[in-house]
Amino acid sequence: MKKVAAGVAASHPATAAAGLRTLREGGTAADAAVAAVLACCATETVYTGLGGGGFATYFDAASGEVTCLDFFVAVPGTDGDREAGPMVAVDVFFGGMPQVYSIGGASVAVPGVPAGCGEVHRRWGRLPWADVVAPAIALAAEGVPLPAAHARTLESCAPALAWGEGAAVYTPGDRLLCRGDRLFHDGLAGALTRLAEAGPEIFYTGDYAAILVDTVRAAGGCLGPRDLAGYRVLETPVDHATLVGHRVLARHDLSRTVDTIAGLPADLSRPGRAVGLATALRDQGRQRIGDTTNVSVVDADGNACVITTTLGLGSGVWLPGLGINLNSMLGEGELVTGDMAPGRRMSSNMCPLVVIDPDGDLAVAAGSAGASRIRTALIDTLLGTLVDGLDMTEAIARPRFHVVDETVHAEPGYPRDELGALAAAGWHVKQWPEINHYFGGVTAVGQAGAAGDPRRDGVGLLL
Repeated sequence: MKKVAAGVAASHPATAAAGLRTLREGGTAADAAVAAVLACCATETVYTGLGGGGFATYFDAASGEVTCLDFFVAVPGTDGDREAGPMVAVDVFFGGMPQVYSIGGASVAVPGVPAGCGEVHRRWGRLPWADVVAPAIALAAEGVPLPAAHARTLESCAPALAWGEGAAVYTPGDRLLCRGDRLFHDGLAGALTRLAEAGPEIFYTGDYAAILVDTVRAAGGCLGPRDLAGYRVLETPVDHATLVGHRVLARHDLSRTVDTIAGLPADLSRPGRAVGLATALRDQGRQRIGDTTNVSVVDADGNACVITTTLGLGSGVWLPGLGINLNSMLGEGELVTGDMAPGRRMSSNMCPLVVIDPDGDLAVAAGSAGASRIRTALIDTLLGTLVDGLDMTEAIARPRFHVVDETVHAEPGYPRDELGALAAAGWHVKQWPEINHYFGGVTAVGQAGAAGDPRRDGVGLLL
């Protein structure tokens, strides 16, 4: 089997460059992935930030071991001294469909990105922590051009992102940022510099913890000092399924990505597989709004690290003088499921994964943005590379479809014979006019190459 070349795939050129720089400086896949995630907090703030949460999947080439870490947000309220106030409802048009979304202080859950980055680096990093944070500091100090795909996401999500203090960031001079405009967060470079000096604890028990608590509570939330001090990164069980002789390994996500792969039809040849794929997607998952971003890294030793993070749509509650928007996870109705007791970890659709070939070697390291479309995008990409024999760029870029209840949403260019088979089987087919960011944003490095999703202006860079 072909060995996977060292490389980075991300949803912004500057994010990918930060990860590649770290690999070139002798960093591991973990070092580079953390550097890229922290860079995302300056370059991809329409999707993610230090105030969000996420998940990491790490493949150790020497042992073959796969580890999944959960640093997603936790339900606040363990202090027990404050009741959350009402949330703020905003209308968001996401994927062309109107959604009522809730933001404000009461939507803020305990963030996990700083702790998660610290734990990934502690376990598998090699470079000094300050060196890993350095690329993000440089990007935050200068700002970055906003890619066209990110500008389209911002246009959809502006009612949440440009609310309150976010207006100064995303609508400077009362004009929404457009393609090529500079995205800049005043104070973020200083916050990242302090993170490099003091470590992630600064957000949980250090100087920024009190700022975080005071800011959220002033905005009507209930997050308290005990919530922050008690936050821990969790190691979670690894699910697995077989796809054409390859093992797919990932966490158990809300959309049940691994279960969906296990439920695919035995015959995966085109055009016949479309109906079976649509059925598996309908029967296993659910629709959700929100958004995410992902970085995928493989180093020269064959280790892989895939990290997916999110802010939701952002709460519109910003840490004063630090340029950090906090998450809005408690305002995402689809995530408010099961036991929401204070201290509990919230559920998520995020699913960073690795694929191991029949010889036991790494075949793919991949993740995706796109909320409930994460599963759709990942499965289509794996089918493209492992079944259809496409290179990574072709597999990620090709048109795909997403299932919502009994409706198949299809991008233009999806094969007509497969859409016809779906219609004949009773599915309602809705054809979209353009390739759209609604359909996810895969980044992947594998035997078929490295690539980012054109729906997010993503890139893949090889060492």
